Amino acid sequence: MEYQGINFKDVSISINDHAVLHGINIDLEKGKSYAIMGPAGSGKTSLLKAIAGKLFPKNGKINKVGSIEFVPSDYKFHRFVGAVYQYYQQRYHAHDSELGPTLYEVLQNQVKPMGTIDDRSVELDDPLYDEAHLLNIATSFKIDHLLDRKITSLSTGETRRSLLARSILKQPDFLLLDNPYVGLDKESRMLLNEILSNQVDVSIVLVCGKNDLPAFIDDVIYLKSGAISEEGSLENEEVKIDPALVEKLAFNSQWDFETIVSFNSAKVTYNGEYALKDFSWTVRKGERWALMGPNGSGKSTVISLITADNPQAYRNDIVLFDQKRGTGESIWDIKKKMGFVSAELQLYCEKDIPVWKLVASGLFDTAGLYQELKDSELQTVFNYIRLIGIQDIAERPFNHLSNGEQRLVFLARALVKNPPLLILDEPCQGLDYNQMVHFRELLNQIVVAFDKTLIYVTHYEEEIPACVDKRIDLSEGSVLKIANV
Repeated sequence: MEYQGINFKDVSISINDHAVLHGINIDLEKGKSYAIMGPAGSGKTSLLKAIAGKLFPKNGKINKVGSIEFVPSDYKFHRFVGAVYQYYQQRYHAHDSELGPTLYEVLQNQVKPMGTIDDRSVELDDPLYDEAHLLNIATSFKIDHLLDRKITSLSTGETRRSLLARSILKQPDFLLLDNPYVGLDKESRMLLNEILSNQVDVSIVLVCGKNDLPAFIDDVIYLKSGAISEEGSLENEEVKIDPALVEKLAFNSQWDFETIVSFNSAKVTYNGEYALKDFSWTVRKGERWALMGPNGSGKSTVISLITADNPQAYRNDIVLFDQKRGTGESIWDIKKKMGFVSAELQLYCEKDIPVWKLVASGLFDTAGLYQELKDSELQTVFNYIRLIGIQDIAERPFNHLSNGEQRLVFLARALVKNPPLLILDEPCQGLDYNQMVHFRELLNQIVVAFDKTLIYVTHYEEEIPACVDKRIDLSEGSVLKIANV
């Protein structure tokens, strides 16, 4: 039987003259599954992209026998639907979502051109797959009931399973997954593990953290600084935070509010279905909240109302920073009072500017830096860069960083203007365990020192900083419980 596998022999890879991998020797056998682990910036995603043929060796040789399917780390449909998805992805506008493509149309490559009015005027290629094959895969990935749904209406977990099903439909020998568990609640992670463990005809190679390492993995490849490492080198290190720098940055804010956020029986509907129903919640100055709930429970909708990104805010009784929403304030008046981190924000920022400029853009709530900084502003930017521990990459272009490094940059960006409210929507996505602990402890000291109001969204209990003393749990768009921690 012909050998099927992937072999790296003394492979080194650089991206724009920056070495990301060196001296890599691995042998991935068909029929086995592998995990790639290591600190942020160690080269995990670069190795996965090299296996997929997205990066090419500067030195050494890569031999591949067998088909390979690569699912990128953003787990969004825009890569496959293109301009049509960009047009329909306005998730807060019900009219647009009614016109978007269905999951079935995407999987079968039956997406109509943007703006199609008469379906009879469009000649599409034949469906890619036999109906029975499609239904079988859809059932195994537990998305068969979603085939007629618009892709813009799918939850994070549903989208993740749908994209994996799209790849499995191609019947690859190797399926490459970059952090597939990121952003999923506990139940969704368990379901994904169950589904992946049942894929007996495909070898899975995935990047993950040690807390998400699935039982079906046969071997683990550890990386550190772009090279193969021993497992022992990944042991936790003591978190060291510079107290003098924290104290220096903990200046008194000019903001003074009593009620930061207040919802009174808020509701949000899309296509007649409730995303939020009879939702009441008040966040007062200095309170630190954990916002919890499974995928699809309404957390993102709540955050979109607070950040002024959801137009349905005007239909509701909402108070932000002591002012009733819709009484003359602008979106930018609201945004300048909050520091915000989310995975989607990272997707749509300017990609090729230096790290320090992206951090500085947080002072002005822009996607890039479009004005000259005052000396005091520049000093503040670099103080936060040192606080987060990213001074070594401050001059590098953002798109040359690993996923974990990029997330640290956005954490600094959220803090840099010292806003009265911090909203951190799964801020530790893409970070290894040590960096998660470092940021959690760092954030805890900053929030306490600044007397900051915090809303922290996560699926992982261990990520919640010690300063958090209140918790709200959502379920199906309603409050499940509110409790002190």
